[in-house]
Amino acid sequence: MAKKTVAGYRDIKSKNVTKVIRMVKSPKTGSYQFKEYIMDSDKVNDFLSKNSNNK
Repeated sequence: MAKKTVAGYRDIKSKNVTKVIRMVKSPKTGSYQFKEYIMDSDKVNDFLSKNSNNK
């Protein structure tokens, strides 16, 4: 079920941010979990490429 974002990111001083949602498989149960991160837009590609290699 999708979550709807109601409030904006007003507390963050930087206006150049991106919300990254990553699907991670749990080692204990084998089910998938969603991890959410808010980071600078410049660091998104490095973050996704670094973590995709750690399967």
